[in-house]
Amino acid sequence: MKVVDKILAKIEYCIHNGVYESVETEKVELKPTPANLIGSKSMIQSINAFLNTDGGIMIVGIYDNQKEEKYEIKGYREDFEGILKSFPTIFEDDENQQLDLREFVRNFEIVDFLDDRICILYIDKLPEDLKYAFYKGEAWERKLTGDHHINASDIEKRKEFREEIRNAKELEIVKEATLEDIDLDKLNEYIQLLNREIKTETVKANLESALPFLSRKKFIINSQVTILGMLVSGQHVKDFMGWRSQVDGFVDTPFEVAQDKKSLIDNVIPLMEKSLGYILKNIQVGVTSEKGGTSKPEYPEKLLRETINNALAHRDYSVDKYVNINIRPNEFIEIRNPGSFKKQLLIEILNDDIAIRRIIPDSQPRNPKLADVLKVFDKWEGKAKGMSNLVNESLENKIDLPYYRFYSRNDLGLFIQKGKLFDDSFEALLDCFDFFIEKKLDGATISKEEKYVLAYYYKSEIYNAAYKYTILLTPDNNHLNAITHLEKAGLIYKHELSPELYPVYLVNRELMRNNYYRELRQVFGGAFDDLSDIYKQTLSLIFQVNNYNKAQSISATQAGRLLFYRNNEPANDIKAFDSFKRKIYGVFRKLVSEHFLIEKDRRYFVNKEYVRKPSIFDQSAS
Repeated sequence: MKVVDKILAKIEYCIHNGVYESVETEKVELKPTPANLIGSKSMIQSINAFLNTDGGIMIVGIYDNQKEEKYEIKGYREDFEGILKSFPTIFEDDENQQLDLREFVRNFEIVDFLDDRICILYIDKLPEDLKYAFYKGEAWERKLTGDHHINASDIEKRKEFREEIRNAKELEIVKEATLEDIDLDKLNEYIQLLNREIKTETVKANLESALPFLSRKKFIINSQVTILGMLVSGQHVKDFMGWRSQVDGFVDTPFEVAQDKKSLIDNVIPLMEKSLGYILKNIQVGVTSEKGGTSKPEYPEKLLRETINNALAHRDYSVDKYVNINIRPNEFIEIRNPGSFKKQLLIEILNDDIAIRRIIPDSQPRNPKLADVLKVFDKWEGKAKGMSNLVNESLENKIDLPYYRFYSRNDLGLFIQKGKLFDDSFEALLDCFDFFIEKKLDGATISKEEKYVLAYYYKSEIYNAAYKYTILLTPDNNHLNAITHLEKAGLIYKHELSPELYPVYLVNRELMRNNYYRELRQVFGGAFDDLSDIYKQTLSLIFQVNNYNKAQSISATQAGRLLFYRNNEPANDIKAFDSFKRKIYGVFRKLVSEHFLIEKDRRYFVNKEYVRKPSIFDQSAS
């Protein structure tokens, strides 16, 4: 059943049963038939909003009486047809030039409904290089079920973006490729998907008859095949596209020979599927009890699919280089891509004590014409969803913090890490600071959401210092309440140099401290300097707990676990953990016997009465 049939069936059910259920959405609008063009202003606004957003369906002749919660059949009048046919030519661009949008305000049909007739108007979204359309100097966009003015700053940004995409890399000409190098079957597959809701294009009998369609979709420009045309429907893509139609996969193991190394070559749609299949083949898959025992990959499958699709959608097709998938078992998946981020999407604060390397999520596609095709194949959703979902999966604790690395100007790697954002190591850190945190929250307990957001910011700082770029958390990530609460409590704060529109938050500096050597040196003097690193680390941890934890003390077992994580030991290596823990038991005994620690009923405290001897730092200061 088509979408419009489902909508009409629901309206009919509501009318017959005296109930009301709204059918209007971001892509559906109901309108009574207006008397004339002047009375069509509301209809024109909605058409304009559909054009400037994601397209939609307008049903004319039904009034959605939301105040009384009922539908009223007003019917469609035949004398309105002339006005209806004028809609594709009443809009203009930002330079007041008339637009011919017959391809996008593309079809209407008159149908019988109950005891009357109604009109269904289909509106496609404008391609990125035509946005925005205006009506009498105003432009609208669709948000939820309403039409809203597009503000001047967004219009200006769109002008700048339009200038960029007029030189879109996917529209470059493929040398030596001709019309005969287009695969008719692949082209017709695309057309059939376009026709899913309503027939908009006929299936092509031959390439000659397809030429107008190919030209309109920019698969061919001036009788020459474009990269876009070859990516979607070309034959012998390797011969014409080189590495731009290739994904190389590699499993990075400790052994000299990789477990699986493969080169995947194809058109962009099957290449996406093959790439996902390669990843799923080479990662661990467990079995869950859900649905009678279904398989569950160690990374969310939907996220992997989106990441691969986005890599091929956004890559720089002017660079003759393949996309690389590097799988490090039990650690990460890296998607290495030809391309980079626009400078305005990077927040780099490098001449400061705290280095910041964040990426602002962006909804504008690098290859807008290709993005339009991928939407038809359900391979790309836009709206910065790729980055948003990376953040959400991390904040839902399904993966560890994702990050990017820049290898060169046109070489970018995205790392999806196995594990959890809020892992044992960070949980142990919060346990050490439970008194400090509760005091900051005025006695309240930190929520699960706040813990995860705090972990995101904490790890982002550490990664940024190591030249790793993390995705900026914004209010759009649906964690605004947690961010606001943490900021109010003083557990996070805005970086003084962060952009006003895109605030960068830092974690309270007490939580970010690596050690308390300065304070311990004041207590123990030169005796502390003579200790080896593991003894210093242990004393530092005990000092931290004495001052920031409710219990104010820690056992040797707890200390062993915490220090094991802090030394970045493999969390799943039980043998290594037991060995390390025994080592810490010995450290505790030695620190007690040498009077660095005081033991009270297996509770350990830094001995602040220790008779210190001069430190090398004391000598240098004098």
